[in-house]
Amino acid sequence: MSDIKQTIVIVEDDDGMRRALQRLLTLAGYNTLAYESAEALNATCGIERAWCLVLDVQLPGASGPTLYAQLGEPRPPAVFITSHDNETTRLAVANAGGVHFLVKPFAGTDLLKLIAMLGAQ
Repeated sequence: MSDIKQTIVIVEDDDGMRRALQRLLTLAGYNTLAYESAEALNATCGIERAWCLVLDVQLPGASGPTLYAQLGEPRPPAVFITSHDNETTRLAVANAGGVHFLVKPFAGTDLLKLIAMLGAQ
């Protein structure tokens, strides 16, 4: 597997959650790039290295679904995470083209299973 396929980009505004996700994914053997906002990601070339995205739904500035909808095709698969599980949030993710969704708090193994599934596709 090349470095590009192993790089997971995390966009999460909560510092503790962002560090925990980065630690989990690094221990699972992935390279990670982590950002506190969509704007911070867009200011770098991080998206070009992404094989997969882990996007918080509610971010300061542009939301995770807004960021994902604005990415050009082909775009990497994404796992959306949120603590606000409601119809509006799920609709925003679906309208952006998102399929995979986890509600905080979630087990790290659930995230790893989703990412492994994406790699098998």
